[in-house]
Amino acid sequence: MNKKLVINSAWCKGCGICAAFCPKGALEVVKEKVRRKEGTDCILCGNCELRCPDYAIFVEEKEDGDA
Repeated sequence: MNKKLVINSAWCKGCGICAAFCPKGALEVVKEKVRRKEGTDCILCGNCELRCPDYAIFVEEKEDGDA
């Protein structure tokens, strides 16, 4: 199973809730949009996905071999 963090910037309003709940501090708000903070490791825990009121961030899971 492969996982990756996906951020839909068009839906993000930059509230910062996801960044506040990130246990690794891997997210930041820049110019009213959230993004991965350089030099940090996302552990793909899904806290950001659970807290985002706009469904703008999520952890995508794919089976190995899926396109």
